Amino acid sequence: MELTSQKLRKIAPELDPLRIGTGWKPEDLDKVQIIIESTSGDSHPGSGHLFKLVEAVRRGVADAGGFGARYFCTDICDGESQGHDGINFSLASREMIANMIEIHANATPFDGGVFIASCDKGMPGNLIGMARVNIPSIMVTGGTMSAGPNLLTLEQLGMYAAGFERGEIDEAKLNWAKQNACPSCGACSFIGTASTLQIMAEALGLSLPGSALLPATSPDLIYYAYNAGKRIVELAKEGIKPSDIVTMDSLENAIMVHAAISGSTNCLLHLPAIAHEYGLTITGDTFDRLHRGAHYLLDLRPAGKWPAEFFYYAGGVPAIMEEIKSVLHLDAKTITGKTLGENLDELKANGFYERCQKWLDEANKKYSINITKEDIIRPYDKAIGTEGSIAVLKGNLAPEGAVIKHTACPKEMYKAVLNARPFDSEEECLDAVLHHKVQKGDAVFIRYEGPKGSGMPEMFYTSEAISSDKELGRAIALITDGRFSGASTGPVIGHCSPEAAAGGPIALVEEGDIIELDVFARKLNIIGVKGERKTPEEIDEILAERKKNWKPRPKKYKRGVLRLFSELAASPMKGAYLEYD
Repeated sequence: MELTSQKLRKIAPELDPLRIGTGWKPEDLDKVQIIIESTSGDSHPGSGHLFKLVEAVRRGVADAGGFGARYFCTDICDGESQGHDGINFSLASREMIANMIEIHANATPFDGGVFIASCDKGMPGNLIGMARVNIPSIMVTGGTMSAGPNLLTLEQLGMYAAGFERGEIDEAKLNWAKQNACPSCGACSFIGTASTLQIMAEALGLSLPGSALLPATSPDLIYYAYNAGKRIVELAKEGIKPSDIVTMDSLENAIMVHAAISGSTNCLLHLPAIAHEYGLTITGDTFDRLHRGAHYLLDLRPAGKWPAEFFYYAGGVPAIMEEIKSVLHLDAKTITGKTLGENLDELKANGFYERCQKWLDEANKKYSINITKEDIIRPYDKAIGTEGSIAVLKGNLAPEGAVIKHTACPKEMYKAVLNARPFDSEEECLDAVLHHKVQKGDAVFIRYEGPKGSGMPEMFYTSEAISSDKELGRAIALITDGRFSGASTGPVIGHCSPEAAAGGPIALVEEGDIIELDVFARKLNIIGVKGERKTPEEIDEILAERKKNWKPRPKKYKRGVLRLFSELAASPMKGAYLEYD
């Protein structure tokens, strides 16, 4: 089989001299040519260390007889973008990263690619780009940062900030938390969106077995990056592409792992968007179906107890998969050239779990604790929960669906009848929550924050203000067409679709409407107005009348990337990818 790079060298005579001018040697031109695409940059801790992995991959490629070319498209940090309009660019950046990867890998010939990222939009952006390019590919994930003193992790900062706003702690305590929450490079140390998507890459079969979500400072991470470089040269010669690996079976495997880890709700944006690139369709309903009856096993923050660095110490994705083996498609193909089941058997035979135990023993000494693997990843028959971790709610308020992570929601809020308090921006709502302008029993709405409205930012500060409030955290619900941080906890419901900017029912909610929330019945409905209950037929008539009087808002963004995104973004429940038809 003639390699793509060699075919195109014959077509474009300028290619060889231009690459020699870049630093390639003449003998490199005949080798298997690999694009090494990364989000390396100084943008945040999750990308600040990735150049080391780029170089490790490049060494592996060279030692396997190939040549690696380094390309870069760094990502932004959702954490650094919080509290101002910068967060509106977050979801759109996923599409732009995928676009640049598509351009990089298609404008010049390569036989294979290694894609390196860690964080919220870099991970799905690279996975989407990988799908579009569809050359033999491996995903290398950048791991998680260490915990700070007293096992402090970044998702706790919202609690400190809300406590300071309410006068419960002083500025010195807040500053202590700020200065110690991110003690190293890597993705934030909890099962947020970054960690979830790293795990999803391995669960899909696109990363080396056992390589997802290692501590970013671990020498094992360099080892995996180097081996990915060696493997990609073989993979390019074998011609195995991502489209051979990502199937409905592998997507279902990933969703079952998502249920077991209580993964981020943002995964319901990203996995559908990734599937879409392969011509496959998964929706919120797919997640809801597979989560029902699924065993939730991972006791890590934000829903659980321990920081994310402990994931690897307990055996990582392979350990999770061993526990839920009975519900997985073990014959799914992976980038090793072997099936998922064969990979799991090989890890048991080669001492993988013994190496993980060694790291756990060292962590116990470092943090003066005494925990076992089973404290981190529960056995299947001793699950934390047996109804998965997310639910997709539907009703006249969310005909296409809305998402709640019920494992992070107080049980008191699983079934409630609430009084509607709509706000048309997060700023107004946050002020009302912090200053107790909302009451127990309220359903607080933040709308016009979906992809077409303002880019679908996170409602992180408001969700943290609610969940950290002793009175409100178990007595009100937050409902939005925006989304939440993977760190969010509490009675928060996002992705409400259709969104307000598209004229969805959330735009028609009025003060005093009666809202029905029932997590296990999967219901989210308006059941009354002005405090008076109505029949479903009466509510339909009222909403139809309100819709006649509703007027679309002027576009928030008149130009640039957010104008493009707002024009083309699909519904949140479809994945908010750019929809051209």
